[in-house]
Amino acid sequence: MTGTEGKRDVSAQQTIHVGGEWLSAASGATREILDPADAKPFAVIAEGSTEDADAAIAAARKAFDEGPWPSTPVAERAALLRRVADLLVRDREEIGLLESRDAGKTLEEGRVDVDCVADAFRYFADLVIGEGAGRVVDAGSDDIHSVVVHEPVGVCTMITPWNYPLLQASWKIAPALAAGNTFVIKPSEVTPLTTVALIELLVEAGLPAGVANIVTGPGHTVGARLSDHPDVDLVSFTGGLVSGTKVAQAAALGVKKVALELGGKNPNVVFADACATEEGFDTAVDQALNAAFIHSGQVCSAGGRLIIEESVRERFVAELARRAQKIKLGRGTEEGVECGPLVSRQQREKTEMYVASALEEGAVLRCGGKRPEPSEVRPAEGYFYEPTVLDQCHRGMKVVREEVFGPVLTVETFTTEDEAVALANDTEYGLAGAVWTTDSGLARRMARRMRHGTIWINDFHPYLPQAEWGGFGKSGVGRELGPAGLAEYRESKHIYQNLAPAPVRWFAG
Repeated sequence: MTGTEGKRDVSAQQTIHVGGEWLSAASGATREILDPADAKPFAVIAEGSTEDADAAIAAARKAFDEGPWPSTPVAERAALLRRVADLLVRDREEIGLLESRDAGKTLEEGRVDVDCVADAFRYFADLVIGEGAGRVVDAGSDDIHSVVVHEPVGVCTMITPWNYPLLQASWKIAPALAAGNTFVIKPSEVTPLTTVALIELLVEAGLPAGVANIVTGPGHTVGARLSDHPDVDLVSFTGGLVSGTKVAQAAALGVKKVALELGGKNPNVVFADACATEEGFDTAVDQALNAAFIHSGQVCSAGGRLIIEESVRERFVAELARRAQKIKLGRGTEEGVECGPLVSRQQREKTEMYVASALEEGAVLRCGGKRPEPSEVRPAEGYFYEPTVLDQCHRGMKVVREEVFGPVLTVETFTTEDEAVALANDTEYGLAGAVWTTDSGLARRMARRMRHGTIWINDFHPYLPQAEWGGFGKSGVGRELGPAGLAEYRESKHIYQNLAPAPVRWFAG
């Protein structure tokens, strides 16, 4: 069924949503979605094209220019966001399972992602409802009323990655809707299913037709069109540096607003004093494992660079490698599995290439570095790769400089605070980083000196929807989450009213 009921015909591969209708691709093309745990297809989606992208943008344009959403009262927009959050809670198990199968992560990770998405929708609902009618500007005269107000940007296009498809979609969709925009989203063609499910929930929550549109399809056609179409006002992209640069170039021709989150090469700096007690040592090792190997390292903020004080390096790395070897790999839906497969054959081959280059350049393999033996929970056809620790690394190595996006941890050492800072900042990226120490003064100095958008002290990976997320350098442009995340989807307008107009007499005559 399609149309007013907001339902889609799953058997017809209707994963394109345009103007309130669930559709197949205009060309009739489809794509199989593979389960990375066994490389077998488990879903079929529409393979959209530029024709579908054009139709979706036209629907979003009409909904913004003629529809009710941009002028819908803030309280009503916030109420819809909260309904979406409630629906996510209702469907937590179903959507969490879908995220697990689609992206290869564990079922528990999928459930946590759904929780985080619900939190994001609630946060932006609270943020937008808590704002006033604008910022009053003191013009220095009682005869002048001056106020700065915020209005939606317009038609937003969104391109999201394969590693956290549902989460990354929510970081864009929730603030865009809160601000009153319409949008077209293109999820990764590798992991599109939970984004399709989220659009279904938006429809169920009562979002007007044309406000939310989705086109499933490849980046080189659909993504490119969403970036350069003249009727688009803002492009938000999360993904790799190469693709992000192309998006920025395409958007620049139309002078569109652009938000880019392009990943990172994130340092996890451990000082010796953090390991002075058994409890401190255990915690730092445990967190180093989490930093590097959650979701098989397929995390933009993964702590893939361990930068550790030389005096504790050998003991720390030995224990880290011992524990890494015990991580239970397998299908994410299986009980007891701690880490799933890589998302695709290409991603595993890329990881293998980086490990091989590291060994050629002198790195010492402490554990991993190969595909695991098949087992009942780990099919031979799956894209599994063992958690890998590479010791004695240096900045000249490709594996240290470039984003691997796999379960690979490199180890570098330092002896002084200045050296630790230099290593942490010696990257073209600047997304996130951590410092481990019991010295509060040292922690604060490191946090100030490290050039990364998020700094964790004695922790790794947590984020808050209330706090901005984004990076320095080639990690991107703009911020997601927090007040700045909402501001990305707004234009500021200054309204200046003269309450006592009179002639200026600038010109005599």
